[in-house]
Parts: sequence; C-alpha cells; structure tokens
Amino acid sequence: MRAFMSAIALAILAVGIATVAPSRLAAQDKKDYLTDAEADKIREAYTPNNRIALFVMFADDRIAKLKYTLAHPTTDRRRVEQINAVINGYSGCIDDAADLIDIARDKQQDIRPALKALVAKGKDFLTYLQDLQKNGPELDTYKETLDDAVEATQDALADAEKAQKDIAPPVRRKQ
Repeated sequence: MRAFMSAIALAILAVGIATVAPSRLAAQDKKDYLTDAEADKIREAYTPNNRIALFVMFADDRIAKLKYTLAHPTTDRRRVEQINAVINGYSGCIDDAADLIDIARDKQQDIRPALKALVAKGKDFLTYLQDLQKNGPELDTYKETLDDAVEATQDALADAEKAQKDIAPPVRRKQ
C-alpha cells in the first residue's frame, strides 16, 4: 500500500512539473532587457540576418533613450538605476547580435546585410560611448556599466568585420 501511495505521489509530482516547466522555460527564454513586443519580434524573425538587424535596431533605441535621459537631469532617486539599466540593455542587444553572427557563420547563412548595418551603427555607437567615457555627465554613477558597453561594442564590431571578410558573396552563374 505504501509503495502504491508513493507511486501516486510521484505521478502527481511529475504531472505538476510537466505543466509548470513550459511556462517557466518561456519566461527564461525572454531576455530581461527586452520589452514583450521586442521579444515577440525576435521570436518571429526566423533568420539570423533579421534577428541581428532587430538587435541593432533595439540597441539604437537604447542609445537614443540614454541620450535623452542624460540630457534631461532629474531628481528621481532611481535615476542611476535607470541609466545603468539602459546601458545594460544596450550591451545585451549588442552581445546577442554578436552571438548570432557566430551561429550564422557556423550554419553558413547569408547575414551580409545585417553585418553592414551592425558595422555602420556600431561605429556610431562606439563613438558616442567613448565620448561619454571622456566627458559624460554623472560619469561616476555608470562608469563600470559604460566600460562594459564599450567593450561589448568593440567585440561585436570585431566579430562583424571578421565575418564580413569570411562570408563570401553568393556566386552568380552565367546562363
């Protein structure tokens, strides 16, 4: 009887875990720096080329938000947290774009348009972030996060430029 009760308890536990696990996995799949709408767009973009382009667009949004936030000082107690969260969100977008470059290269997928966008925008991002490192307002409150963002941008640019050289354009055949 005791074995039978243990078996029932295990079965109930297994069913409970099976119903909770998919929702927990979906929650873990969403990056904490993306909005729900952004996460949906990433999920709906099936090719690495489209996903990289989206991450570049989201990074651009974070830079615009950072510029606005720094240009409009407030006395909000959470201002430092907000600035650091925006910079971390930017870094997350750039890191994910760089990760997708490696995946696409391994799968030999054409990501040249997204690489072009990443290099162009990435250089602008890097220039702005390096300028902030030199003379950004309230720099001491976000310096470490900013240094990480600069490093992430430099790494992503290096990956993108290397991938541009490695990924050959498609061969067109004469008919």
